Amino acid sequence: MTKADIVNEISKNTGIEKITVQKTVEAFMETVKDSLSKDKNVYLRGFGSFIVKKRAKKTARNISKNTTIIIPEHFIPAFKPSKTFVNKVKTYVKK
Repeated sequence: MTKADIVNEISKNTGIEKITVQKTVEAFMETVKDSLSKDKNVYLRGFGSFIVKKRAKKTARNISKNTTIIIPEHFIPAFKPSKTFVNKVKTYVKK
Protein backbone atom coordinates (compact mmCIF):
# COMPACT_ATOMS: atom_id res chain seq x y z
CA MET A 1 0.00 0.00 0.00
CA THR A 2 1.41 3.40 -0.98
CA LYS A 3 0.88 6.81 0.56
CA ALA A 4 -1.59 7.61 -2.24
CA ASP A 5 -3.54 4.44 -1.40
CA ILE A 6 -3.66 5.45 2.27
CA VAL A 7 -4.90 8.94 1.35
CA ASN A 8 -7.59 7.47 -0.93
CA GLU A 9 -8.74 5.00 1.72
CA ILE A 10 -8.95 7.62 4.48
CA SER A 11 -10.75 10.04 2.15
CA LYS A 12 -13.25 7.35 1.14
CA ASN A 13 -13.91 6.28 4.76
CA THR A 14 -14.20 9.77 6.26
CA GLY A 15 -15.59 11.87 3.42
CA ILE A 16 -12.77 14.40 3.82
CA GLU A 17 -11.25 15.80 0.64
CA LYS A 18 -8.14 14.02 -0.61
CA ILE A 19 -6.00 17.18 -0.57
CA THR A 20 -6.79 17.74 3.13
CA VAL A 21 -6.06 14.10 3.97
CA GLN A 22 -2.80 14.25 2.02
CA LYS A 23 -1.64 17.35 3.91
CA THR A 24 -2.56 15.68 7.21
CA VAL A 25 -0.72 12.44 6.39
CA GLU A 26 2.38 14.36 5.26
CA ALA A 27 2.26 16.55 8.39
CA PHE A 28 2.04 13.40 10.54
CA MET A 29 5.07 11.84 8.83
CA GLU A 30 7.05 15.08 9.12
CA THR A 31 6.20 15.32 12.83
CA VAL A 32 7.38 11.74 13.41
CA LYS A 33 10.66 12.42 11.53
CA ASP A 34 11.27 15.65 13.44
CA SER A 35 10.59 13.97 16.79
CA LEU A 36 12.91 11.05 16.06
CA SER A 37 15.68 13.36 14.84
CA LYS A 38 15.45 15.13 18.22
CA ASP A 39 15.73 11.74 20.00
CA LYS A 40 12.08 11.79 21.10
CA ASN A 41 10.16 8.55 20.61
CA VAL A 42 6.56 8.62 19.33
CA TYR A 43 4.04 6.35 21.08
CA LEU A 44 0.66 5.60 19.48
CA ARG A 45 -1.45 3.53 21.84
CA GLY A 46 -2.98 0.50 20.14
CA PHE A 47 -0.78 0.95 17.04
CA GLY A 48 2.90 0.99 18.00
CA SER A 49 5.96 3.08 18.72
CA PHE A 50 8.40 4.88 16.48
CA ILE A 51 11.70 4.69 18.35
CA VAL A 52 15.35 5.55 17.91
CA LYS A 53 17.71 2.58 18.24
CA LYS A 54 21.41 2.81 18.94
CA ARG A 55 23.73 0.67 16.83
CA ALA A 56 27.08 -0.10 18.43
CA LYS A 57 30.44 0.46 16.75
CA LYS A 58 31.47 -2.58 14.71
CA THR A 59 34.10 -3.87 12.33
CA ALA A 60 33.08 -4.78 8.79
CA ARG A 61 34.83 -6.02 5.66
CA ASN A 62 34.88 -4.53 2.19
CA ILE A 63 35.22 -7.75 0.22
CA SER A 64 35.87 -6.07 -3.13
CA LYS A 65 38.98 -4.28 -1.77
CA ASN A 66 39.73 -6.90 0.90
CA THR A 67 39.96 -4.27 3.62
CA THR A 68 38.56 -3.88 7.11
CA ILE A 69 36.53 -0.82 7.97
CA ILE A 70 35.14 0.51 11.23
CA ILE A 71 31.48 1.46 11.27
CA PRO A 72 31.01 4.03 14.03
CA GLU A 73 28.21 4.00 16.59
CA HIS A 74 25.05 5.43 15.05
CA PHE A 75 21.30 5.73 15.53
CA ILE A 76 18.52 4.39 13.32
CA PRO A 77 14.73 4.81 13.32
CA ALA A 78 12.64 1.76 14.10
CA PHE A 79 8.99 0.80 14.53
CA LYS A 80 7.74 -1.51 17.25
CA PRO A 81 4.11 -2.60 16.75
CA SER A 82 1.76 -2.92 19.71
CA LYS A 83 0.59 -6.33 20.88
CA THR A 84 -2.92 -5.74 19.53
CA PHE A 85 -1.46 -4.77 16.14
CA VAL A 86 0.70 -7.92 16.03
CA ASN A 87 -2.21 -10.14 17.07
CA LYS A 88 -4.48 -8.65 14.38
CA VAL A 89 -1.87 -9.25 11.67
CA LYS A 90 -1.26 -12.80 12.89
CA THR A 91 -4.98 -13.51 12.79
CA TYR A 92 -5.71 -12.12 9.31
CA VAL A 93 -2.62 -12.80 7.22
CA LYS A 94 -2.87 -16.05 5.24
CA LYS A 95 0.17 -18.27 5.22
